[in-house]
Amino acid sequence: MNSIGLLSAGDQSWSGVYQWGLEFVRAIQTIESPVLTALIKNITVLGSELFYVPAVLLVYWCIDEKKGCRLALLILLSTWINSALKVLLKHPRPYFLDPSVGISTASGYGFPSGHAQLSLVFWAAALPGPLRKRRAWLIAGSITLAMGFTRLYLGLHFPTDLLGGWLIALAILGVYYFLLPSLEKLLVAGGMRMSMIAAAAVSFGMNALYPGDRRFGALFLGFSIGYLLMRKHFPFSASADVPGTILRIKSGLIFRGIRFVLGMAGGLLLYQGLKVLLGDGSALLWRLPLLGAGYYELGRFFHYGILGLWASAGAPWLFLRLGLAVPGRNWEKA
Repeated sequence: MNSIGLLSAGDQSWSGVYQWGLEFVRAIQTIESPVLTALIKNITVLGSELFYVPAVLLVYWCIDEKKGCRLALLILLSTWINSALKVLLKHPRPYFLDPSVGISTASGYGFPSGHAQLSLVFWAAALPGPLRKRRAWLIAGSITLAMGFTRLYLGLHFPTDLLGGWLIALAILGVYYFLLPSLEKLLVAGGMRMSMIAAAAVSFGMNALYPGDRRFGALFLGFSIGYLLMRKHFPFSASADVPGTILRIKSGLIFRGIRFVLGMAGGLLLYQGLKVLLGDGSALLWRLPLLGAGYYELGRFFHYGILGLWASAGAPWLFLRLGLAVPGRNWEKA
């Protein structure tokens, strides 16, 4: 039977696009080999949270805390948009229609491609001066195209999924570069209270518009509030080296490495501990008579909100207490 015949009635209008997409994927898979497949499976991991979470935290803790905060919130919003659109549109992946092209599998729907969208958003925002430096855009574009190729090769996306992801990424980047500076000035002028209210409003909107996954709104709120508290009460500088150490010149790189390892270890311990306490309907807290498994979603929100607080405020506080970082500028001077 023609694999396109498996489409639901709502997808029939896309049958021609899907047929063309399947042919495109099959053409790419003519170069398939075990060695190439193993290489591509490793490369495509660089477009997942296994890469983006450590990468963003590395920037925040060890390079530039302000840029790291922007990247963290940008990636969270981008991921939320992508996940919500996938659930709303419910477009199939290639191997849903033709299992023979499924070299790998992935959860959820296909359009828009999260790997395509997030790779462009991250690299275009993370690289220095992409609006002014052609080389930075070339690097970001090359990485994004390579990531897109891996998704086609593995049979996880149609070409239209990649195109949709890139277009959404460009729209997000447009807001990031042209509207964010004005918004930041407005929030700083409005003070700490306005910024906290704005963060709570965005988090509420994320959960109201897409209640299917509470993680994004919780992480956004936790990270935002933690960053504001850090800048107000115990600001730290990710870029400044600790002065007067025996290690002298090499102290900067070594201390930054220690910060990253310590921050990640603390985050992993906190994640596992909260998972035991709040993780699912059978977790310890939900066994109490007054609570029960019905509070699972609330617990999930607290779980990821606390992780956001650790990343933006808890870890920097610990770095300062241990002498691994130096104070930075407070909120009024941000």
